[in-house]
Amino acid sequence: MRRPVAALAAGMLCAAAPAPQGAPGSHWHEGGWSGIPRARLTPTGDDAVTISSRGQGGFVWRYERRPAECLSWRWRVDHGVPPTRLDRRGGDDRAISVTIGFAGWPDRASAWQRTQHAVAQANAGGRPLPRAALVFVWGGTGQEARGFESPYMAGLGRVFVLRAADAPRGVWKEERVNLPALWRETFGGQVPPVEKIAISVDSDDTASQVEARIEAIRFVPCPRTS
Repeated sequence: MRRPVAALAAGMLCAAAPAPQGAPGSHWHEGGWSGIPRARLTPTGDDAVTISSRGQGGFVWRYERRPAECLSWRWRVDHGVPPTRLDRRGGDDRAISVTIGFAGWPDRASAWQRTQHAVAQANAGGRPLPRAALVFVWGGTGQEARGFESPYMAGLGRVFVLRAADAPRGVWKEERVNLPALWRETFGGQVPPVEKIAISVDSDDTASQVEARIEAIRFVPCPRTS
């Protein structure tokens, strides 16, 4: 089991490797978690990533400094992990996660959370960790609570299961999430700017094969409400 500070850094997707990977002109960088064999995540430009894992894990990330808007994408899983509980540490595999890191604190962030973050940041290799995150997942049992607290982020991250692990395979699914609305729903207060986006896979606990793809990743204006 990871120590709390190490878990926070892992949950916030601390970059473990500085070199960019993927197609020429891509701004993605590769990262992974200590002790977990590295999966293959191959970016295609700035809006698509192909995932291949054999009981492995890892992620790609890029800076995305912009006001929070809506985020849309499409994804598919051809081979994936079995249903696992994502609201507890250990055994919490998932085929794909999309993590949006924010540059600001939740209004209710405690002194303890800020201290945990500061220690994790000191161990993050000079790359800034987001101060809070929203995570969107293809995986889990589908029985998890809406917007449950990540067990790895010291209360600074919320996880939304959009597609359970047993969702149909080999089928493209379209997604659109309202980042400002979800921030206000889960953290309250003013919505800070987006700082990072990361795409990850985790299949080491179940030793599962994952073949998946995500593409057409776009930040778009949210519909105006009356």
